[in-house]
Amino acid sequence: MKKILIICFISILAISNVSADTDGENSLSKKDPSQVKDCFEKINRVTFALNQSLDKVIFEPVAKGYRALPSPLRNGTGNALNNISNLVTIPNNILQGELKKAGINTGRFIINTTVGIAGIFNVAEKFGFPKYEKEDYGQTLGTMGVGEGCYLVLPVLGPSTIRDSVGSFVNVLGGDPWYNISAGKETNHFSDFDYWASRASAGIDFRAKNIDSFENLEKNSMDFYASVRSLYLQDRQQKIMNSDAITETLNDSDWEEVETQ
Repeated sequence: MKKILIICFISILAISNVSADTDGENSLSKKDPSQVKDCFEKINRVTFALNQSLDKVIFEPVAKGYRALPSPLRNGTGNALNNISNLVTIPNNILQGELKKAGINTGRFIINTTVGIAGIFNVAEKFGFPKYEKEDYGQTLGTMGVGEGCYLVLPVLGPSTIRDSVGSFVNVLGGDPWYNISAGKETNHFSDFDYWASRASAGIDFRAKNIDSFENLEKNSMDFYASVRSLYLQDRQQKIMNSDAITETLNDSDWEEVETQ
């Protein structure tokens, strides 16, 4: 039961992984992201409604409470979580042939873990390291030419595609070193609770940073489900393309809103 409650918070990462514009419409590039089919739309809409209810009852209130915490505490938490995410980004940099980025992110991880005290302080930024961009196995599959497959809305976890869902499962199959040393097997220093707690905290941190954007999108969308679907798919496309387009967010590198070209 404890794991189920913790995993629920992870849905914030996906439920909120869209951006808002003044009219609730897609302000991303006009390029169509391969016209991904919504093969399971009826089921997806039911699941989406369930996830919205969970967000209203659990995730949003928790995120608002977290947002009320002192800024240094929230910044330190966000820095530490970004530092942990390097453990997934680095192997994906390598798989994508981005060896230079892999080296930079390895250096970033070492510096922030040691000098930055487990990543609480982003010392690497002070040393002139370039902006950190997360990578995951779904993005790697995309760069390898694997198609998105059908659009999915997962219970609790939210928007995804067949490809991204497969990429997510790679983490629990050994692709996430943090999972391997915590949830994968018990150690003297970490347990499975540490892994799930870090994932839940990442979701809360992300949701808190984007409360206004998410509410604006919902308020101004004629079809909130369709807006989320469109923005999610185009967001994933931009990440796979490593787009340099401007991000309009509440200072969160995961929240992508690419300007109309």
